Amino acid sequence: MAPSTQVERMRRSALYSSASKTAPASRPSAPAPAPASSDPLRVTPAAAPRRWSAPAPRYLWAAIGLLALALLASLWLPLRHPARAPTQKDIDAAVLHTLANTTLPSPAAKAYEAIRPSVVRVVSYATDPKTRKETERGVGTGVVIVDKGVILTNLHVVAGAERIKVTFFDGLESTASITGVQAENDLAVLQAHKIPDDLQAATLRSTADLAPGDRVMAVGFPFGIGPSASEGIVSGLKRNFRSPEGKQEMTNLIQFDAAANPGNSGGPLVTMDGEVVGIVTAILNPTQARTFIGIGFAVPIENAASAAGMPPF
Repeated sequence: MAPSTQVERMRRSALYSSASKTAPASRPSAPAPAPASSDPLRVTPAAAPRRWSAPAPRYLWAAIGLLALALLASLWLPLRHPARAPTQKDIDAAVLHTLANTTLPSPAAKAYEAIRPSVVRVVSYATDPKTRKETERGVGTGVVIVDKGVILTNLHVVAGAERIKVTFFDGLESTASITGVQAENDLAVLQAHKIPDDLQAATLRSTADLAPGDRVMAVGFPFGIGPSASEGIVSGLKRNFRSPEGKQEMTNLIQFDAAANPGNSGGPLVTMDGEVVGIVTAILNPTQARTFIGIGFAVPIENAASAAGMPPF
């Protein structure tokens, strides 16, 4: 056998071929498969990665349909089964539960909170002729009836004063002047020279429907302590009172049994709504102690308001 033929038999077949061999025209033949290699260092190229293809339109429409059905179901169920409207029995049970588990303020506490911003401490000063120094002459109470600083108090608290000082609920102090007097009812009207920005006037209430047994509260500065509150009832109406000195007799007074002492003079007598029905003006005590034994008197607010030029109810 010739040498060239031997070389051709020993030549290995190529793994890749760049040229295609054509068979005779009458019989095309497929290229022969590459033989498996036993060479451990030879690397077989990896197959080309597969491209992602979008799902068919029918799957997208199916998914959209399922979402639409879920949305309709979520909207339909509340309409199919609406929340039950509360009945009167449910409301009553809720109210009873609240009352049983909530501590409500007492009527007296609510009345005090309503009137407190309108109550002032009134102090009068005069010069002591012996020392020629200004001394405290009297301490009483007043109530604001107009938010511009108009205050009602007792005349005996400020009579003969050379200087009057009022202290408001927020601690603001101011001098004041007497602008009106109603001596027959022991009343004086003061005008404060300086007032708080948020000063509140008391609410005045007619005594036309006031009756014995109605609960009332006296608010003031007994013995300069306060503001202090004491609760009681209306003991009577249209009472007369003569001062211990016998100098003056007052008529048409409200009698009450809420504790009042020196310093309460000029303070408000209020209902459990915190509305002023009178101005505390006197206490009855047959002894010289001048302390409360259960009978106090107040000028009806109709008379007190007229002292300030306010129209009657």
